[in-house]
Amino acid sequence: MSETDWIEIDRAAASAVSNFQRGIQFARHAGFRTGDLIGEALRLGFMHAIQAGHTSLENALVRILDLIDETRPRGETWHADLIGRAGQALSHRPAILPRDLAAAADETRRFRNRATRAYDNFDPDRIEPTLSAAATLERGLPAALAAFRQAIDP
Repeated sequence: MSETDWIEIDRAAASAVSNFQRGIQFARHAGFRTGDLIGEALRLGFMHAIQAGHTSLENALVRILDLIDETRPRGETWHADLIGRAGQALSHRPAILPRDLAAAADETRRFRNRATRAYDNFDPDRIEPTLSAAATLERGLPAALAAFRQAIDP
């Protein structure tokens, strides 16, 4: 594989990390739980950042599957199946994501699903699992993808 095979994967992964970082910043802002316009903007920013971060992560994972000629998951549950498969070693490759990152990615996937269907029911007091997952991905995703790349393309 060439360096150019990884350009879009690296770009998508960097976008995921950047969006997860921004979501964490929104949630930790002093005004996050206030009832004013700033609080509302921070909460909406958090929801969007986590959704964008997870979508970018999916984009990176799908591009990796394409790169290694592995069929993408299909059907109604493809989003969950993609994360499950990324966290699993197969006969032709190691796991793309270590277990902790796959679990974190599954949490951000579930949050994206909830947020896109219930913006008006968002509860800022129940974000801790998502916030923790975003922090785990923000810290660990670059090294995990670098390790996977090294394993398949030394």
